[in-house]
Amino acid sequence: MTQTWDPLAYERNGAFVHGLAGGVLEWLDAQPGEYVLDLGCGDGQLTRRIADSGAHVLGVDASAEMVAAARERGIEAEHAKAEELPFRDATFDAVFSNAVLHWVRDHDAMMRQVYRVLKPGGRFVAEMGGHGNVAAIHVALTAILERYGFGDRESGVNYYPSADSYAQRLKRHGFKVEEMKLIPRPTPLPESGMEGWLRTFRRGVLEGLPPDVRETVLRETVALLEPALRDESGNWIAGYVRLRFVARAM
Repeated sequence: MTQTWDPLAYERNGAFVHGLAGGVLEWLDAQPGEYVLDLGCGDGQLTRRIADSGAHVLGVDASAEMVAAARERGIEAEHAKAEELPFRDATFDAVFSNAVLHWVRDHDAMMRQVYRVLKPGGRFVAEMGGHGNVAAIHVALTAILERYGFGDRESGVNYYPSADSYAQRLKRHGFKVEEMKLIPRPTPLPESGMEGWLRTFRRGVLEGLPPDVRETVLRETVALLEPALRDESGNWIAGYVRLRFVARAM
């Protein structure tokens, strides 16, 4: 399954992602004059906030649509995969990433690339989905997909590691982990609720289904999740868990 992105839908249904990024931006603590790579810049919302610190920021994203959206905001951005960064060795003072790494397919290749493009002593600061992230949604969607013969479509969509396992992985690639935290973050969803979340963050899964099955899977997944994730006032809460870290290239 390849996830696809619609920048307009992301802004409508996923704006909470960059809205809740204050903590990881504080950990980055970008300084004037630094050269920062925003890995998975999306539509450039956080790239702009980093640039406001006085740092020089370059965005990169695997979605051509998101790169175009970032450029429309005046962001310098390039289209490339995290596993194949087209930059020279020792280019950046810091590599930053928010809510992106759990979409990366080959984390060993990505870490090799990040280490390569960082200057010696440069920092890798990121927040991603951690172990247990959106677990109820994953289980419910898998169950409904299985009912219609597509149970494998949700398998491997995202990678949500534990703090210990990811720290060890970073160390194997030469990073010194300075800080790492697993953060439970129950997150209110916008007015579009769970349907909007699924249409945005499982767009690739849904697009891969036959048209006559797609809406049924969507409807039944929302109904299955409603007793657990929708409160008496009709508000949806997604069970997010974030893994945030600072690692330095030694």
